[in-house]
Amino acid sequence: MNILMTGGTGFIGRALIKSLLDKEHKITVLSRTPEKVYTLFADSVIALSDLQKITAADHFDIIINLAGAPIFDQRWTAERKKIIRDSRIKLTEQLVRTIATMPQKPALLISGSAIGYYGDQGDSELTEQSNSRPDFSQQLCADWEQAALQAEKYGVRVCLIRTGLVLGANGGILQRMLLPFKLGLGGRLGNGRQWMSWIHLHDWIAIAQAMITNQQMRGAYNATAINPVTNQEFSKALGKILNRPACLPLPAFVLQALLGEMSALVLGSQKVVPERLVKQGFEFQFSHLQHALTDIVK
Repeated sequence: MNILMTGGTGFIGRALIKSLLDKEHKITVLSRTPEKVYTLFADSVIALSDLQKITAADHFDIIINLAGAPIFDQRWTAERKKIIRDSRIKLTEQLVRTIATMPQKPALLISGSAIGYYGDQGDSELTEQSNSRPDFSQQLCADWEQAALQAEKYGVRVCLIRTGLVLGANGGILQRMLLPFKLGLGGRLGNGRQWMSWIHLHDWIAIAQAMITNQQMRGAYNATAINPVTNQEFSKALGKILNRPACLPLPAFVLQALLGEMSALVLGSQKVVPERLVKQGFEFQFSHLQHALTDIVK
């Protein structure tokens, strides 16, 4: 199939493209830096710098929309928040407008979202049907999803992938955590009781592949493992895998002073479970954190 992807040079996007190429799909990657696309994938993909270069002769069976400015790289100033929102919502709106002009519509739009959709909810177990609590991340995800769902007006099946903390080698949250933990400087964040809903990169890719092949899948899905853990449990598990202590907590007030509003990303609690995936028979290869960390780190 012909697939158009945004966000293809990111941590998750790179891995997904590799898996799609292994299945002999033809991939076009939308990127402001086509040279980076070709550096990563050589001649295996086509790089597209602007949606306006898509012509009536072009046809894509599937669009996968994962683009978005990094949410954790810089402090959340008003300007940074606008960049974060525009890179997700405005691009998604542009994709839907592009779909509207296509003589032959794609069959499927897979659009990114995140478990930030639910907001900080303490110990409450959260499924796809749970209510949300408003904050910046929640509003960002809700607006992002609504922009993507507009494609349904053109007969496109839309799947929203509410991604948890993706664990994999050479990127994601583990890349940030490994060095301090290897140096014996790791520990819980705040009181450590906040829930972390994680997923192994392998399982995230399998969910995206299932959305492609299973035409009954539509709407929002929580892309998280079936066994979320608290931050303290995560810290202990990572320390054990690395054979290092994990006993240097970082107090909440320090994180709040360093990160400002963005501290909600590490101090907020979301105990998310993939109810819809489980009901539809999806099988996770990595259900337990220790197994996932061992696979990645060892």
